[in-house]
Amino acid sequence: MTVVVGIVPAGGSGERLGADRPKAFVVVGGKRLLDYSVEALGAVCERVVVAVPPVAARESSNFVLGGASRSASVRNAVLAAPEADVYVVHDAARPFVTAELVGACLAALEGVDGVVAAAPVTDTVKEAGPDGLVLRTLDRSGLWAIQTPQVFRADVLRRALDVDDAVLAAATDDASLVEAAGGSVRVVQAPPENVKITRPEDLRLAEARLAD
Repeated sequence: MTVVVGIVPAGGSGERLGADRPKAFVVVGGKRLLDYSVEALGAVCERVVVAVPPVAARESSNFVLGGASRSASVRNAVLAAPEADVYVVHDAARPFVTAELVGACLAALEGVDGVVAAAPVTDTVKEAGPDGLVLRTLDRSGLWAIQTPQVFRADVLRRALDVDDAVLAAATDDASLVEAAGGSVRVVQAPPENVKITRPEDLRLAEARLAD
């Protein structure tokens, strides 16, 4: 049997959200943000490990101490779950993830090292120089905005995370570390509602959606 372990990096400060607590612990619709992700992953995974700030690390046996960066938190969670054959990494800041999306990413792992949920880029994208002058307009037909969940073969993710802290801190997502290590990554289109909560207005929209 393939052992699938979910990982929720939940160590963000919530500063941009204007919260008085870590972002993952902000209550939305009567539950903490992280609880939505844990529930969705728990429907598919044998276990879910959450990387949290020090203040919450003793709250649950499935909580581990977060790291100095997002990918460092993922590494801590990976080390706490060595039994995994596959890891599913999902941000606590995307509370509308579904078990169906996680399942679609897992199903697409055949023949590749990783799978990422993503949205096709619909806006015109331009590259500009430091002075703000446009250098060129990019062809958006092959461009994707990358989200989570991100699913990886366990041995591949372990190797990708086995780098120094500076490399982890510079990584914008775990798939980029897998790509840098020579791994192959496939995209799966996510539904429009798989949004990320970053700013106060995002929180208000999430509250309204949950109220509906």
